[in-house]
Amino acid sequence: MERTQQFAIGIDIGGTGTKFGIVNHRGVISHKGDDIATNTFKKVEDFVDALYIALKPAIDQIGINHLKGIGIGAPNGNYYSGTIEYAPNLHWRGIVPLAKLISERFGLPSSLTNDANAAAVGEMMYGAAKGMKDFIVITLGTGVGSGIVANGHLIYGHDGFAGELGHTIIRPGGRKHWSTSLDGSLEAYASATGIAITAREMLENSDKSSLLSAYQPEKINSKIVYDCAMKGDEISKEVYRFTGQILGEALANFVMFSSPEAIILFGGVIKAGDLIMKPTKEHMEKNLLPIFQNKVKLIFSELKEADAAILGASALVWEMRD
Repeated sequence: MERTQQFAIGIDIGGTGTKFGIVNHRGVISHKGDDIATNTFKKVEDFVDALYIALKPAIDQIGINHLKGIGIGAPNGNYYSGTIEYAPNLHWRGIVPLAKLISERFGLPSSLTNDANAAAVGEMMYGAAKGMKDFIVITLGTGVGSGIVANGHLIYGHDGFAGELGHTIIRPGGRKHWSTSLDGSLEAYASATGIAITAREMLENSDKSSLLSAYQPEKINSKIVYDCAMKGDEISKEVYRFTGQILGEALANFVMFSSPEAIILFGGVIKAGDLIMKPTKEHMEKNLLPIFQNKVKLIFSELKEADAAILGASALVWEMRD
């Protein structure tokens, strides 16, 4: 069957909700269902059944013969085994053979990887990395994820878990991560969670007046920091400058590791625009050897945030061998 007549199912599993849709090879979502509340299913089998029921009307309309397969992005997803392994934000404990369960229920081949890797495949097929063979995607949301593409191939490592750049130590002995207990990881600073922590710390240690003072410290989140920064609040803007510095220093390390053509930033944190992009770019370039300077494009994702997770997961299907 010609690719133009084929479709892929994209499923993005989050700790709270699961997004899904049916996508053609050009990245157009033809069917998009309502999110499923992931955390309401104690048994993974019940979750798979609910997913099948939600997608069945669209599958019947398109015809199963026109579906090439199913791509799944999930926390701690292992591409090699098709399993979710010890995901801390899901009810299903241990090693869950999700790709196998979904393949058996739907009668279609399935491919699974972690959500950041799926984002990288999505960027390569539909987004800012189209035509690139060497690039890194950094997802800046509640946490910091990453997908590394080298020589046109996603880097999985020997066990399927390569690319956890968010957990690399960028400030040895620094801020303790709330979940991993690592000291000074990139995620502890450059995530939305880290930005909120930085804002509270700066507010507590500063004598300057700030719009942030109108909020109880425990209520301050990254959106509040963003809103205050947009209104010209100096402490909030300094939060982004500091965050950009740490992110830029980390990106310099990543550049010297794989020499990518571009680093693509994705996620809610990038809504801050130049507030975070300028210091990130400055400190990335400042910490590179001359042979790497001014060679790597630092760009924002071109994928629509609401659809990116579905597109990224569906892109895995086109990577499958026939």
